[in-house]
Amino acid sequence: MAAHSEPLAPKKRLDSWKEIATFFGRDERTVKRWEKERGLPVYRVPGSARGGVFAYAEELAEWLKTPSLVLEVADLTHDDSSAGDSQETAPALPASKVDAGVTPLGSYSAAPIPTPSRLAAAKPFFWLAPLVLIVGTFLAFSFGHREPRFKNALAAPHVPSAEAQDLYLKGRYYFEKRTADDLNKAVDFFTQAIVHDPGYAAPYVGLADTYNLLREYSAMPPQEAYPRALAAARKAVELDPNSAEAHNSLAFASFWGFFDAATADREFKRAIELDATLPRAHHWYATFLVEIGRAPEALTEIERARQLDPSSTPILADKGFILVENGKKEEARVLLTQLSLSQPDFIHSHQYLADLIYFPEGNYSGYFQENRIVARLRHDGTAEKNLEAEEKGYQSGGLPGLLEARLRTAQELFDRGFGSAFEVAEAHSDLGQNDDALKYLDIAYQRHDQMLATLDVNSHLQSLHQNQQFRELVARIGLPPLN
Repeated sequence: MAAHSEPLAPKKRLDSWKEIATFFGRDERTVKRWEKERGLPVYRVPGSARGGVFAYAEELAEWLKTPSLVLEVADLTHDDSSAGDSQETAPALPASKVDAGVTPLGSYSAAPIPTPSRLAAAKPFFWLAPLVLIVGTFLAFSFGHREPRFKNALAAPHVPSAEAQDLYLKGRYYFEKRTADDLNKAVDFFTQAIVHDPGYAAPYVGLADTYNLLREYSAMPPQEAYPRALAAARKAVELDPNSAEAHNSLAFASFWGFFDAATADREFKRAIELDATLPRAHHWYATFLVEIGRAPEALTEIERARQLDPSSTPILADKGFILVENGKKEEARVLLTQLSLSQPDFIHSHQYLADLIYFPEGNYSGYFQENRIVARLRHDGTAEKNLEAEEKGYQSGGLPGLLEARLRTAQELFDRGFGSAFEVAEAHSDLGQNDDALKYLDIAYQRHDQMLATLDVNSHLQSLHQNQQFRELVARIGLPPLN
């Protein structure tokens, strides 16, 4: 498709007041005054407790061309210690800088209004840029918005601009490729689509879906990804209450981000009610069903998704996972092996082979080989080192050596503040150390670890199923009770 061109090249970004001041050859006090009084294009980093800022060098250079600024900036050589007393009138911004249709959602910061030229220039890996567009959605959605949403439901469907629609389709193209680089390109295109048409719901859905996956396919932490996904999905539902995709995205973020199984079930069903032919709704509903212990229903849903989109690699890979949960291991092995050969850059087929097929049957060489591929595809150097430690442990002490090495690496990362309490719990449970496993599961619960959504079906925790403390944890999270 000709429309699927590469994203716009990002502009050089300056990431602090110091760098911005250096660009002009002036002190920080001066450039701060210019931002306050003369519209210097500087942005606040959303959520930054320290007031982080950034700017684009090309925009600063363009700002310098404003006629009423040229003389002042060229002649200003003092340290601006009394800059706050200036009574000069701030120059008007060029007309090209004004876009009345693009405003931040809520008064999150005092940053200038983001314009298409500014947000379109955001780097693909600059995850925070789209948050300027969706921040405040939690409050906007939760309080006092029932009447506007009702009016939206009765209003004629929003007709997006041609530019916004084209950018959205490009974002979907990269989203479906499911690699870290491509998902970040998708974020860039969805953001540009929103800037071109803020009333267009589909790009918000795209952002929600991409954030939902970035924590899985890249190094983006879940605690950053899921709140953004939920906010974007809620905004999409607000803009278009009859969008099946918006309800589907809201369901996904509600469950995997916030363990809200009741909302997820309701929203998945609503999505399918609105559009029974939407493959992604059946796909994600299937993965939700298997996590809450309804494996036979999950198999029905994933097969429906496959019929609707038979060429989808993610659907086929998750069918492999669901086949395993339904006791059809050999059928899963054939499917996942075929996928790993035909789509070698797709992470999940390798991960499922490693964790669901090879490890349980004692094929540790296959387990190591597939997980090395996963770590490489994720650009995860830490995982590669941990895998090396496991392999050395296995060579010196067999399976117990592997499991002990896994516990050491998980514990070390956790103690350094980078690891997951849930992974430490899994490692303890694998070694039969149930009291320690329960201790770290409680820590994971306090930290809202998103992996807790897998408690019912997690193979590492099978030995805990009859433990009353474990069953109480399952109930607190809101998962169905264990048999």
